[in-house]
Amino acid sequence: MTDKTILTVDNLALSYGSNPILKGVSMHLRRGEVVSLLGPSGSGKTTLLRAVAGLEQPHHGSVSIAGRAIYDAAAGIDIPAEKRELGLVFQSYALWPHKTVFDNVAYPLKLRKVSTNEIIQRVHAALKNLGLDHLAERYPHQLSGGQQQRVSIARALVYNPPVILLDEPLSNLDAKMREEARAWLRNLIVELQLSALVVTHDQSEAMAMSDRILLLNGGVIEQQGTPQEMYSQPQTFFVADFMGSNNVIKGRISEIRAGQACVDIGDGLRLWGQRRSDAAIGQEVSAIVRIERARLADGPGEHRAQIDLVTSMFLGDRFEYVLHAGQNLLRAWGQRQEEAGQRWLEFPPEAVWVF
Repeated sequence: MTDKTILTVDNLALSYGSNPILKGVSMHLRRGEVVSLLGPSGSGKTTLLRAVAGLEQPHHGSVSIAGRAIYDAAAGIDIPAEKRELGLVFQSYALWPHKTVFDNVAYPLKLRKVSTNEIIQRVHAALKNLGLDHLAERYPHQLSGGQQQRVSIARALVYNPPVILLDEPLSNLDAKMREEARAWLRNLIVELQLSALVVTHDQSEAMAMSDRILLLNGGVIEQQGTPQEMYSQPQTFFVADFMGSNNVIKGRISEIRAGQACVDIGDGLRLWGQRRSDAAIGQEVSAIVRIERARLADGPGEHRAQIDLVTSMFLGDRFEYVLHAGQNLLRAWGQRQEEAGQRWLEFPPEAVWVF
């Protein structure tokens, strides 16, 4: 571990009664780095964030910030949440409705008994960084969802915490505003060199905002890596299926050669893909191909199958095709509307993973 590591979590375990939620999770966060905790509901990502914040009580492991233990089960150390000096941004924003924007952001500084002059200076600096200075005297109900979100982030940043923890920071925004907000938030993180741990269930959000992603599944880290590694080099079926928009095609292995497997999917259809498990000839498998890599072709050829195109759906920047292949319902993207009927669909073997 380098001296750039700001947050270290080691073998953290936590249960609710007899139900284990975290099963020995270890991770680290470097200075100026954004790490997203990604995973389905119940995977443990929010519990991990809350355990780091001091809002949940683990029973094993340790958490340290810049080498200082804030939780250590073996040593009996458990620093209270309010003394961990972490910036918290909640899904609900948790703004005081009766306080102005200025007073909401000033609140953590007042708790720390910072002088009035310094509070004024630091609050206005935080609001200016987030484009909110002109809204200082407004109340939360006078703000849009995106503006409320920025106020909650300003409040988390105002006392320069070593790490900010964000729990689903964009989930209360509508789809269009979420896209704008994640670009704005990523820009802010880069400009201010923030160290951030972010919980999200949205893999597009995690890929856009993060330097690294930790994908949790059932209380353990299934895989971690850069967004590119997580998307392009999944190590398990769970990771491959969770990341991206996919076709999952059931079939049986009919042939194996040079690290590739041929999968029979019924009705005389078959496809080749990268062999990612030890499944043998005759065994049932699942082949995964990203929707953007399955494409309509002009005619027969290698790695192409003739299947039924049912309908075309217009999505604005592209068309999505719905197709039948054996018992499988498949999707593909293209740039023009296609009539229903028989079409050739190409599956590049380098874009197909067989588990």
